[in-house]
Amino acid sequence: MFVPFFYTLRDRGVAVTPTAFLRLQKALSLGLVASLDDFYIVARSILVKSERDFDTYDLVFAELFAGAEAYPAEGVVLDEVARALLEQWLKVPADLAKALGLTEKELRRLSAAELEQYLFDRLKDQKAVHYGGRKWIGSGGVSPIGHSGNRPGGMRIGGSSRARTASKVALERRYRDYSRTAPLTRSQMGEALKRLRHLKPAGPRDELSVEKTIYQTMRNAGEIEIVFDRRLLDRLKVLLLIDNGGWSMEPYVETVQALFHHARSQFKDLSIRYFHNTISDRVWRDPERRNQPEAVEDLLRRDPETRLIFVGDASMAPEELLAIDGSIMLEYRQKQPSIERLKMLATTFRHAAWFNPVSSSLWKHGETISIIRTIIPMFELNLAGLEKGVRHLTAR
Repeated sequence: MFVPFFYTLRDRGVAVTPTAFLRLQKALSLGLVASLDDFYIVARSILVKSERDFDTYDLVFAELFAGAEAYPAEGVVLDEVARALLEQWLKVPADLAKALGLTEKELRRLSAAELEQYLFDRLKDQKAVHYGGRKWIGSGGVSPIGHSGNRPGGMRIGGSSRARTASKVALERRYRDYSRTAPLTRSQMGEALKRLRHLKPAGPRDELSVEKTIYQTMRNAGEIEIVFDRRLLDRLKVLLLIDNGGWSMEPYVETVQALFHHARSQFKDLSIRYFHNTISDRVWRDPERRNQPEAVEDLLRRDPETRLIFVGDASMAPEELLAIDGSIMLEYRQKQPSIERLKMLATTFRHAAWFNPVSSSLWKHGETISIIRTIIPMFELNLAGLEKGVRHLTAR
């Protein structure tokens, strides 16, 4: 059991070393672990070096020692696809009532526990992602569970804990917010974006260098010598294109707003433009996309070393991406299909990345997401994805 535990942690991305595993074996041989609860704590303290891996550790522990399947989740643990779909329920009680064959009044009498049990039963029965229909979890159907489903008044996602055993603690996933795949916080996003900065000394030597001052003072046997350096200025140009319209982006407004905030504070030479769903013949300088259009041809004349960053869910009707007249904005007629515009941008700016707030587990089910990924490298808009994207953007 312990050897599979070691390899499963490594397979899930936790950097467990053989030395740490041997140290855990020694702790077991010395009798320091008297119960599964002890093992949960001791193993985590020895094997896991970062709090960002605590959530993955909990999932693996629950899977191996409590018999709970983590991928896809079952019972108390919900799989990420179901979570993403549940977060997008349409808030229309009449639709849910119709799907269940009830009136809205009868629906309101159902407890959260009863609807929760319905969800778990469907998860246990279903073996694959489903589209359409009345029963299964998925999208486009009339099942109350999944995309376009709804529970009036809301419903807590997750099981109730009856006993505080190690497996129950692991199933609570208390460290989900620390995970690299968790939604971004403002502080995490700021740290990740800092890695995209390209700092070079510039200007007069008018900034105090504390480190060099201390070093020179020590070399002078205590006689103070103040050292000044040139300021560090960001020499990197960044063009940020953000999808800020449409209902599909509404669940990610806070995440995108946080990105706005930190992007403005991190870069000296930053241009932000806005689009809806995909790039047509123009983008906009104003968030409302009404008064300040800019032709894509003007973007193509920029420095090709500019870092081009897209933020959007890349989800739309296929004709919006592929047809010449596919734009949903009827007042504008396109000269070319949007996909050709994306190809031009990707060719002009070799350092380009698309950050998608939609869970990567759902990308394979989106036709336009799959197409755009073949043109512009796509990364999930969480800490792990942002770190990967920044490495891609800074690669030479």
